[in-house]
Amino acid sequence: MRLKNIFFIILIIFPCFLHAQSSEEGRWSAEKANAWYARHKWISGANFIPSTAINQLEMWQADTFDPTTIDRELGYAEGIGFNTMRVFLHSVAYKEDPQGFKKRINEYLTIANKHHIQTIFVFFDACWNTEPKPGKQPLPKPGIHNSGWMQDPGSSLATMTDFSVLKTYVDDIITTFKHDKRILLWDLYNEPGNSANKSATLLTNVFKWAHAIGPDQPVSAGLWNWSFEDLNKIQIANSDVITYHCYDSPDAHQHVVQLLKVNNRPVICTEYMARTHNSTFENTMPMLKSENVGAINWGLVSGKTNTIYAWDTPIPDGSEPKVWFHDVFRKDGTPYKKDEADLIKKLNDK
Repeated sequence: MRLKNIFFIILIIFPCFLHAQSSEEGRWSAEKANAWYARHKWISGANFIPSTAINQLEMWQADTFDPTTIDRELGYAEGIGFNTMRVFLHSVAYKEDPQGFKKRINEYLTIANKHHIQTIFVFFDACWNTEPKPGKQPLPKPGIHNSGWMQDPGSSLATMTDFSVLKTYVDDIITTFKHDKRILLWDLYNEPGNSANKSATLLTNVFKWAHAIGPDQPVSAGLWNWSFEDLNKIQIANSDVITYHCYDSPDAHQHVVQLLKVNNRPVICTEYMARTHNSTFENTMPMLKSENVGAINWGLVSGKTNTIYAWDTPIPDGSEPKVWFHDVFRKDGTPYKKDEADLIKKLNDK
């Protein structure tokens, strides 16, 4: 998301701050949220999917779950001091094999914990392709960013009147892992309103479901588009900690941080770092640390998601771009830019 006008934030965040005082039952108090945040080291990490998976389904389905690659690539993350990964789940993978899906989540968490990494799990997602299906997933389209990523639940949300299947999924996963210290936070909905109808209905419901369970971990849904006033109000008023996305230059990004802090809750950036948009490790990560804001960039290892290519700048022949858009490492563990990796290590006291 590109920040268009800081005025939108002022219009949205301050009314949301007032509205948040009467949020639904089950939301953590600001005191509880801040105490939780104080118990953690500065949160830093990446959005993670193994380089062998094109999307969430390929990551989690039994036939393509790849613990060997996950272990190796989380080792790269540990080597530069990252302590958190943000990882997308998918309801279709759960529906096909609930017990196996939960077993694979546990296996992933065991691997991540070995590397001293906690996990932010994401439930729903309004981005990219609208028709998720189980089974063999598509091959990457050369040079196209996230060509195979799947929304959750996808286009069916537009006509959905019964949310019971999705509730069963959320209830089962959170209840199973609600005391699991390997999980840092539940991110309930990625970028609601991004190509998805009825996002507000599902967003409201998933907050109710999660708060009713009352996990040990906080719940949140990240702000990302400041013009979506109604959605932003729901997110601010119901999130235990404030999460958000910002791919803007550091000055604009810092203004976002300062305004979000008026809510008197911990703030975590769950997406940033798009090199050709002037959001880089060098100019943004130090600012986030100085503000004590968690820093979760998009992408760890270059792979089938093609996120080294920019959102709106495909390279049809699939050749490597002169400047990578996202990601930190090549598949063999070599950093894309050694200076970046060294900076990340330094900021993580590694």
